Amino acid sequence: MAEESGTLEFDNTERYRDLGYAIAYYRKRKGYAQEQVAEKIGISRQHMCAIEAPNMVRAVSLDVLFNIATVLEIEPYILLKFSPDK
Repeated sequence: MAEESGTLEFDNTERYRDLGYAIAYYRKRKGYAQEQVAEKIGISRQHMCAIEAPNMVRAVSLDVLFNIATVLEIEPYILLKFSPDK
C-alpha cells in the first residue's frame, strides 16, 4: 500500500493470485474441471481460467465468489483465507 498525494494506492495482486490458487485447489479436490464449475455458476470457461491463472489479476465479484464456494461446498471465507505457502 502506497500513499500518493493523500490517496491510498492498493496492490492486491498477491491476494487475487492466492484466491485463484484456492479456487483451483478446492475445485480439483471436488474432481471438477474448470468448465464444469464455470457452467454451474454461469460464466465462461475462459473467465474461470482467468480467475485461477496465477499470472493474471482478475477481479472477482462477490456473486461469483459466493457461487464458486457454493458449488465447491465450502464457505467463501475459506477461499479468502487460503495460503498456498502454508
